[in-house]
Order: sequence, then C-alpha cells, then structure tokens
Amino acid sequence: MSSTPATVEPRAGSRAGPRSRRPARLGAWLAAASLLGSAWASAQTFPNLPISPAQRDTAQQVAQAGVPLSALAPHAPERHTVRPGDTLWDISALFLRQPWRWPELWGMNLEQIRNPHLILPGQVLVLTRVGERALLMLAQADGPPTVRLSPRIRAEALPEAALPAIPLHAIEPFLTDSFVLSADLHQRAPRIVASKQGQTLLSRGDRVYARGQYGPAAAAEGSALSPGAAPEQTLHIYRNAVPLIDPASGATLGFEVQSIGRAQLVRAESVRQIARPDGPPEAQIEPATLDIIFAQQEIRIGDRLLPAPPRTLPSFVPHAPATAQAGQVIKAQGTAQRLVGQYQVLVLNRGRLDGLEVGHVLALQQGTRTVNDRTDPAQPTLHLPAERNGLMMVFRTFDRVSFALVLEVRDAVRPGDAFLNP
Repeated sequence: MSSTPATVEPRAGSRAGPRSRRPARLGAWLAAASLLGSAWASAQTFPNLPISPAQRDTAQQVAQAGVPLSALAPHAPERHTVRPGDTLWDISALFLRQPWRWPELWGMNLEQIRNPHLILPGQVLVLTRVGERALLMLAQADGPPTVRLSPRIRAEALPEAALPAIPLHAIEPFLTDSFVLSADLHQRAPRIVASKQGQTLLSRGDRVYARGQYGPAAAAEGSALSPGAAPEQTLHIYRNAVPLIDPASGATLGFEVQSIGRAQLVRAESVRQIARPDGPPEAQIEPATLDIIFAQQEIRIGDRLLPAPPRTLPSFVPHAPATAQAGQVIKAQGTAQRLVGQYQVLVLNRGRLDGLEVGHVLALQQGTRTVNDRTDPAQPTLHLPAERNGLMMVFRTFDRVSFALVLEVRDAVRPGDAFLNP
C-alpha cells in the first residue's frame, strides 16, 4: 500500500514498477491520507483515537492566527522530516518552548493537520512565520507522482504506523499487568484453593479450582466466578498486594498488584443443597474450574484472581490540566525505587477523583532542604526553596492514584517529591 496518490501510465505487459520521487499536490495528499486513515483504522493498523473537545477548541482558536513567536523554542527548525522513532512529544519540543502545548502545535494549521495521531514518518513539517505569528504546515507538493509499470516483482514494506505521543515501550507493562485495587476488592478477590493433581506449584496447562464466595451458604453475588459468570472469560492471577500510602496523610490509597499469570474460566462456582435424612439440607460448595493459560512465574495455592479488563490502546495527547493540581510522588516503579530518571514510571497520590486524566502533563518539584549558613558565625539554618525538576505525563488513572511517565528530568526524583501544574 502506498501513502501517495499516483497517476499510472501502463506499459504493455507491465505489472509493477518503481515509483517516481516527485511529491504529490497537497490536495491529492490530503485525499489519500484521509482514505488511508480510514483503511488503516479499519484494518487496526492503528486505532481511531479520539480528540477531546478541549483540544479541538484550542486547535480551532490557534488555527485562525497561529501562535506568537515568543512561544517557539529558541532553535525551532524551519523544516522537520518526521522519522521512525519520533514521538509527538519530541516534535512538539522541537517547535515549542512548552511541549505539552501539542494541541496548539497541531492547531497551527487545522486544515492540514486534522488529527495529531495521523502524523506519519516521511511527512515534512514546515514552520512559517507571518509577522509576529507562526504557523506549522505540511510541505507543499507540485503534482501527483507518475508510476511507470514494468514487468518485474517488487516487494514493499507495510505502511508505517502513526507516531505515538510518548515511547510506548516504556509503559506497556504498566498498561497490561499492573492494577490498583481498593482494600475491599482485594479482600474479596477470588482465590485458587486446589489443583486437579494436588500439586502446590502450578504452571501453564494446569487445571485449578478457585473460590469466590465468602459466606457459608451462597456464592458471592457479582463475583467473577459466580454462577452468572461468562465461561471462557480470562482472569489475571496475582499474589502480592503492595499498599500505596499517601505521603501527606498516611492513608492507604489502594493496593498495587502485578499480574503473574492468566487463567481461563471453564465452569463457574456453584452451591448445591444436599438433602439429609436427619436434618435440614446441607450447602455444598463446588468451586469454579479454571485452566492456567499463561504463567510468568510459578502459580501457588492461595494466589488471587482479578477479571481482565478489555484491552485498549488509550489516546495519549499531552496537555496541561484545566484545573490546579498538586500532590506527591508515592513511589517509583521497577528496580529504581529511590532515584528515578527519564522514562521511568512514578505512582502519584492523586487520581480520577482528584481530576487527573490521561495525558495531563505535570511539573516535578524537588523537595525543600535545609542547610546551615557557614558564612555566618552563628550558622543559622536556611530553608532552600523547592525547585522545578522536570516534567511527567499521566498515562493511567485509578480512583485515588495515577501512573505517570517521566519525560524530562534534571535531577533524581525521590518518593515524597511534589508535583503541580506545568
């Protein structure tokens, strides 16, 4: 598939041939881009990611006149050819002093750049200055390319995917295998209670039995294993639940769990009433039956189950929060628990209920510290102010906590460091 419309001049007996390097006219390019966008979306090469009303409003406002020259980065290039590996954050940082203003960069020319998620490798972005304003547009082209067909076999690479806003490889495990549960959900999570062969260490292919009810007589209503549960549904398996403690209040905001495997439900849990000749019926619990379909490590009796949420690729468009935000870093993910650098993940003590949303860019603040003034004989204690330390972007939110990716950082980030609006 080609991303550029072509005028074809057939040659007798021809089947395929090289493509002219002559660029297409802008109108033809836009028509082809629109068609390709629809085709690729339907083929799930990339999703039809949404643009929020706020981002579109910003774009429409800026599209009328561009942005002031003072908003441009000091060394903003006149042209930039989009390359594989670029991100929307990278490109925005090339042109603007504040990379989170990407919706404005997109809106510099609303008619040409209709969707920031459809910026593709090979496109050329041109920065145009008109008076005290600046506009960003796609490079003009002088006509459709001519393709001369000749009898030869030609192999072409599949089309490039649209640029992501941030490096997705850095956050992929935290989109699929990390979860934050409330204390109640964790306590009531179904648990593996037995295996078919009686073994205590389990792996892929083993059949296990799990219990989701906690009362003596009936299966828990709404449990992932209750009689109404859909067969063949997939559940995550987890073991350790790490409490997330708010650095400010000391309250437990939730429990973070890591998936160590997945199981598929074969039969739901049930409770049968068994008649007894000498007394009332006896409730007999029959646990749910599951097959382990994936294991990152050994599965054990007592491990817990969590329904797998639908797999979606969220839309990441960096933007500043519309309301004031302030909070603290709870912890760092991974091995660097105390000193954090670029492209590492932080857990924040604010979530959906606090107004945080996916794509919010936040400024990291280095904590205040005290020093003694050694130039003064009395050596009084001085309190140094907090300093801005970098930027991060929220990529996943829960009720009371969020995950954020560090995009820029000057010094180490530590648990307890503050964050606020950029």
